Amino acid sequence: MTMRTFYVILVSAVCTLTLRALPFVLFRKDKAMPAWLSRLGETLPSAIMAVLVVYCLKDIPAQPIKTGVPQLLGVAIVALTYRWKRNTLLSIALGTVGYMLLIHLPL
Repeated sequence: MTMRTFYVILVSAVCTLTLRALPFVLFRKDKAMPAWLSRLGETLPSAIMAVLVVYCLKDIPAQPIKTGVPQLLGVAIVALTYRWKRNTLLSIALGTVGYMLLIHLPL
């Protein structure tokens, strides 16, 4: 291993450790989080999920039967499973399995 590779790995490790430790240093138990950050923590997960759904469904007009129907049914499976069981992992797993089975059906 060259010294340059060692330095690259060292800088990457320090940056990663710093970024992961920073929230624990800034927001200790004795300090309250700012209101804007709490609001962001409440709204951002929903916004990210909305963006992911839009990104997932963006190609439906191009091939509505081959990709559109399986994608819409996969989203429906995820939504219904989550509403039924309130388990994110189970919902994503069943939606993925359903989608994969649907795209491999001969049409």
